[in-house]
Amino acid sequence: MKIWLDGALRDTESARVSVFDHGLTVGDGIFETVKAVEGRPFALTRHLDRLTRSARGLGLEDPDLDEVRHACAAVLEADPMPLGRLRITYTGGHGPLGSDRGDQGPTLVVALGATGRRPDSTAVITVPWTRNERGALTGLKTTSYAENVVALARASQQGASEALFANTVGRLCEGTGSNVFVVLDGEIHTPPLASGCLAGITRALTVEWTGAREADLPLDVLEHADEVFLTSTLRDVQAVHRVDGRALPGAPGPATAKAMRIFAERAADDLDP
Repeated sequence: MKIWLDGALRDTESARVSVFDHGLTVGDGIFETVKAVEGRPFALTRHLDRLTRSARGLGLEDPDLDEVRHACAAVLEADPMPLGRLRITYTGGHGPLGSDRGDQGPTLVVALGATGRRPDSTAVITVPWTRNERGALTGLKTTSYAENVVALARASQQGASEALFANTVGRLCEGTGSNVFVVLDGEIHTPPLASGCLAGITRALTVEWTGAREADLPLDVLEHADEVFLTSTLRDVQAVHRVDGRALPGAPGPATAKAMRIFAERAADDLDP
């Protein structure tokens, strides 16, 4: 396995980041997870656009996208696999132990791991913690991920693969690493970005390709929605067959199944939509 670190491919044994890297000490970093199919990244341009937006939102210098593309290609070529998780991490670099940044420049890491196709449906839970739709990190894909770690651990304990958050005003927001869609009377809806959710790449493509509508939704919409599904880089479109104690028999339902089919067909036609 080869990892790109600060300008070169390295073995896992030699790929080492300083213990003073701000991504470690204070979570001062951003990342993207990109699906790789037969050694080719999916929607890489959209992911790199979001990487830049996240960097600017966090106050980091813009990443060198030519270098990032080169790093991705090098890692994929070094370790070909049918389906992979390509992780791009970009941090504030070496810095002091406090929150002030150092002046040695950012750290770039690109790594690749094998993954498998997700099941067509899954179980989710809701959690009592909220997303802050007005926070400094809202809408940014940062390495400050501890809230998601805690929520996902609770989901796993309850036999689910994802946990869903409301925002501070009780509106449906997102999952720990996914966006959520609901089907009401045959129409597909998803929370707007103003809810505090991440502007997911798969979310955006699903909206574009299916005509789903953004709607401000209460959290309890999950108690009566006809269908529920998730989207993310590694899930694509995945039906939900249980929300907390509520079963959704027959998942994926007709609207979700159509969305799954459309996404699979369109994604196969264009790896960089």
